[in-house]
Amino acid sequence: EKRVLVTFGGGSVKKNGVYEQVREALKGFEVIEFWGIESNPKIETLREAIQLGRENQVDFLLAVGGGSVIDGTKLIAAGLLYDGDAWDLVLRGKARESLPLATVLTLPATGSEMNDGAVISCKETAEKYPFHSKHPVFSILDPSVTFTLPVYQVACGIADTYCLLYTSDAAD
Repeated sequence: EKRVLVTFGGGSVKKNGVYEQVREALKGFEVIEFWGIESNPKIETLREAIQLGRENQVDFLLAVGGGSVIDGTKLIAAGLLYDGDAWDLVLRGKARESLPLATVLTLPATGSEMNDGAVISCKETAEKYPFHSKHPVFSILDPSVTFTLPVYQVACGIADTYCLLYTSDAAD
């Protein structure tokens, strides 16, 4: 039986119905929930999730939220297979192995649901670095979920998208 660590942000998924959809879809699996991955995910929070995942011997992760939740879950998936501190992986910039993860996207913008990249922060040292791991094995994107987003969040997502497009073009 698969043991799935489901990661969340602040709780908007309980208001928009996504939480119930995820719970229904995961019937028959052992589900462990981790709440509280913040914007610009912090290593301090992700260490707690890694510990929870180890205690429950999870073998699959499902990130439910926006880019920050997905980014943080990429590091959690790698940190679960790493003997040292997950911040080492961030400083290295990549992980060779990670548990499989999937995503349920609720806030489009960063493309994290379809790439191998993440950005992880350290509150203690005020550092922030890119990190690369494996791509999600699948991603669920329901555009109707975005209809419930506050205008400010939609504006932030549009700004992120334009910044990504601009930096992608500049790199070519």
